[in-house]
Amino acid sequence: MGVREDKVQVVEELKEKFSSAQGTIIADYRGLDVSAVTDLRAKLREAGVEYKVVKNTLAKLAVKDTSYESVKEHLQGPTAIAFSENDPVAPAKIIHEFAKENEALEIKAGILEGEVIDFNGVKALAELPSREQLLAQAVAALQSPITGFVNVMQANTRDFVNVLDAVKSKKEQEA
Repeated sequence: MGVREDKVQVVEELKEKFSSAQGTIIADYRGLDVSAVTDLRAKLREAGVEYKVVKNTLAKLAVKDTSYESVKEHLQGPTAIAFSENDPVAPAKIIHEFAKENEALEIKAGILEGEVIDFNGVKALAELPSREQLLAQAVAALQSPITGFVNVMQANTRDFVNVLDAVKSKKEQEA
């Protein structure tokens, strides 16, 4: 396989990753040392996120004629891309947290379900509660009315029993 075929294969692979990913983050990794990149890759891998260092010319070819073609303007300088097929928020959260500790990592942009978002959009996405937190909040919201209903029903039963006890006490006193 020649150099040209390799590049065509890389472009096709990137096209597939861009189109199948729910969440994609584009970052400039210039200034990170090998151990920092290894640490970032490990954190992303744990969350099921794929991290690739790409050539800008190939990435630009991969996004050509797509709904997210405007991401081309962010494909300058050293570029690394994190793709997540399952969780649109995971790459944003991990890379944003990592960038706080490693100022050399610069978030350029992202793609969320086919729409390009800028740094502020990525930051907002990263600050959303996690999926587990949202599920816990939903369960609590659903559980709250049920708990209130049970308390009301118990109060009614308790009040009824108190009335019966009062009637019983009154009858006993009269007798």
